[in-house]
Amino acid sequence: MTNIALNAIPPNLSIHNLNDQFIVHLANKEDLPEILAIYNQSIAGKQATANLTPVTCEERASWFDEHLSSPTRPIYVVRAAISSSANANKINAQKNSPIVAWGSFSDLYARTAYHISTEISIYLHHDYHGKGLGSLLTRWMLVQAPNLGIQNVVALIFAHNKPSLGLFRKLGFEQWGYMPKVCDMQGFIADVVMLGKAVTADDILEKKTETL
Repeated sequence: MTNIALNAIPPNLSIHNLNDQFIVHLANKEDLPEILAIYNQSIAGKQATANLTPVTCEERASWFDEHLSSPTRPIYVVRAAISSSANANKINAQKNSPIVAWGSFSDLYARTAYHISTEISIYLHHDYHGKGLGSLLTRWMLVQAPNLGIQNVVALIFAHNKPSLGLFRKLGFEQWGYMPKVCDMQGFIADVVMLGKAVTADDILEKKTETL
């Protein structure tokens, strides 16, 4: 893989409108505290992550830097869209508005031959659950995947996380595996479902057609 500079954002992805309410762009090095704040919100519910205690910026610094320096395993952040009559002020304001969700592509396995397959992760601020933002961000990321050299997207989801299972199945993911009783959640033992979806350049074409 070819490394890119930290905080480097390709011009065509500097800011993208998910809809009239939200924008999305590549994470930059200042975003880690907000990203982890949203991630840590999910821990207590024991549905979205196998971490059982909050994580710190120091603990996740290497993970974050690895994503920022990878052209094929990005982290995307979502912010609320802001209206402004001055375009320059609008761009600055949007980039400084709070992060309300984020998503990432990560290596499914570190070995080189797995480069065509990736794990997707989506996390929403608790104030934005149930508003369709998870589906919106996931759909958008699936469209980006082929341009990143990704052919298969995998989601690893707890079997008791019915909302997430429902979301990914609605987006065309199928069950590719089932791992029973693999996580000790300190109170119960959890199963993990592997859902997968093949993505192609046709997904990009279909998305462009939808927006015409």
